[in-house]
Amino acid sequence: MRPTQHLTDSTKGSVPIQLLDSASLEKWLPKADERTARWVQLNGFSGKPGQFCLLPDAGGALECVLVGAEKDAGIWDTAALAESLPSGRYHLDPEPKEAVATRVALAWALASYTFENYSKSEQSFAELVWPKKADRKYVERAAEGTYLIRDLINTPAEDLGPPELADAAKTLARAHKAKCTVITGEQLLKKNYPMIHTVGRAADKEPCLIDLRWEGSARGKQITLVGKGVIFDSGGLDIKNAAGMRFMKKDMGGSAHVLGLAAMIMAAKLKVRLRVLVPAVENAISGNAFRPGDVLRSRQGLTVEIGNTDAEGRLVLADALTEASSEDPALIVDFATLTGAARIALGTEVPAFYTHSDKLATRLMHFSKKDQDPVWRMPLHQPYRELLNHGVADLNHTADGGFGGSITAALFLNEFVGKDIPWIHVDLMAWNLRGRPGRPIGGEAMGLRAMYRLIEEFA
Repeated sequence: MRPTQHLTDSTKGSVPIQLLDSASLEKWLPKADERTARWVQLNGFSGKPGQFCLLPDAGGALECVLVGAEKDAGIWDTAALAESLPSGRYHLDPEPKEAVATRVALAWALASYTFENYSKSEQSFAELVWPKKADRKYVERAAEGTYLIRDLINTPAEDLGPPELADAAKTLARAHKAKCTVITGEQLLKKNYPMIHTVGRAADKEPCLIDLRWEGSARGKQITLVGKGVIFDSGGLDIKNAAGMRFMKKDMGGSAHVLGLAAMIMAAKLKVRLRVLVPAVENAISGNAFRPGDVLRSRQGLTVEIGNTDAEGRLVLADALTEASSEDPALIVDFATLTGAARIALGTEVPAFYTHSDKLATRLMHFSKKDQDPVWRMPLHQPYRELLNHGVADLNHTADGGFGGSITAALFLNEFVGKDIPWIHVDLMAWNLRGRPGRPIGGEAMGLRAMYRLIEEFA
């Protein structure tokens, strides 16, 4: 499905949509004829975001649609329209300013998403005429990135193992004339990625490290993205219960995010040197599965004692972050569905992020608010680092007690990031537990637009 297929350049037969907040509605009603004003009031339309009112003409045909929206309409204020309006074509009248026009167009595209790999959707969508002032290229990039993320996460592990995830990265690389190499199976040991191999060795499909490179500018800053690619997490020998395992196909959500973000960066031709690293594994159970109490040697050389095999994501990320740091990039960003603790702290819809840089944190929060793409900074509370010191190895990969689990996970990762390299770690759900306009139940892009804006500025 083309993400913007329900946005059109044709204005033929299109019905006007007028955006009104409660204050502007109060000014609009006295100017309307008595029949129309009465109709609006009988329908209970008050200008509340998400509301809409169909206005018929004298012959009963649809003449206009009033839509409730804040003065500077939020991205989700109009998201219900694509699937809720009668089939047909619509245009914004009057034309809003660029920021609002862009948000409405993007919401329309995101609300038109359906996942049809296994069952054809019966849902139909109305069309929106491209608003003239909308940043069309940005809408296309953001929609493409979001659709890619949703599709990858929604695909079950039977059809999206490490090899298939690598194929998706190769397809993306070909589309943007990037290079993609894959280190697979025993080669991970020969190339010194021992923890990636250990976590994935019990599965039928071999683990791999996906490495995508793209040069938007030979002199541009290097940005390296790292994504957790655990395509399914059984918990390993510390096995999850049935409820905990039900949606673990989404545990590769971090890898989906870095591929979606890379797609946006490359499509925009940002003047950066981009590298994407995805350790792709399945955390399975067999006779050679790694065990609680095992001591692993990492790519960096640190020894790591296993506290719980269900905390496997930080292990594969550690080797990838070590490799990312080897080139001393200008910025490292990792995305990972890493801890339930972050969900306890912030709920499922607000990703947590960690960074040492107050400047990066401030700018990311700025773009989070501006683009209405929520993320929230959590503290890299250094005194908790000592909680990883117990055991027989250089560090234990989990802290006893479970308190502050998202923080201690971030502190573990911090051990494998090069000193003084700007770094942002994002711990996210990557899944909508409830359906809302523009955000169906299932795989979801979270923090994507805010992070893209940050990198766009950083570049």
